[in-house]
Amino acid sequence: MIYDDARGIIRELVTLERPFFNPVGLLVVGCSSSEIAGGVIGHASTYELGEQVARAALDCGRELEFSCAFQCCEHLNRALVIERAEAEKRGLQIVCAVPRPKAGGSLATAAYKAMNDPVLVETIAADAAIDIGQTLVGMHLRRVAVPVRLSAEAIGAAIVTAARTRPPLIGGERARYTPED
Repeated sequence: MIYDDARGIIRELVTLERPFFNPVGLLVVGCSSSEIAGGVIGHASTYELGEQVARAALDCGRELEFSCAFQCCEHLNRALVIERAEAEKRGLQIVCAVPRPKAGGSLATAAYKAMNDPVLVETIAADAAIDIGQTLVGMHLRRVAVPVRLSAEAIGAAIVTAARTRPPLIGGERARYTPED
C-alpha cells in the first residue's frame, strides 16, 4: 500500500505539465517513516516503510527516466544519497558517511542499500521534490520552486508536500514570457 501510494504521487508530480516547469531530471525525496506510521518525526523509524518509499521512487525513476536523491535526517546534516555517476555528472561534492536508520534515516538507508554505487553529497539543486512527513526538502531545489498540490495529501499518516521548479521570470511589465509575433 505505501509503495503504491508513493509511486502514484511521484508519478503524478513528475508527469505534471504546466507552463514553464523544468523537465524532471532529478527528484529529491524526503520521508519520515515515523510520520507515515503515525508517530513523531525521528522517534519511530521503521526501515520497511523507508524501503517501500525508496523502492517506489527508484522504480518510477527507471520507468520515467529521472534520477533520485534521498535526503538523510539532521544527524547527517540532511545530506543526500545519490548514485555516484549522477553526482559526478553534476559535479557534486561527495562526502564521507553511510546512513543508518538512526543516523541518516530509514529512507536514506534503504536507498543506499538499493542503489548500485551510492554516495552522499551535501547539496544539490533538483528539478522537483516530494516531502513525505514534513522533512523540509526545499533547500535541495533549484530556484524557483512552485508548490504543487497532488491528488493525495498523505501517505499513511504523513502529510505530503511537493514542488516543481521553473526558470525565474525576469523583467518587468514590458517583459514577455512566451514567443509571440
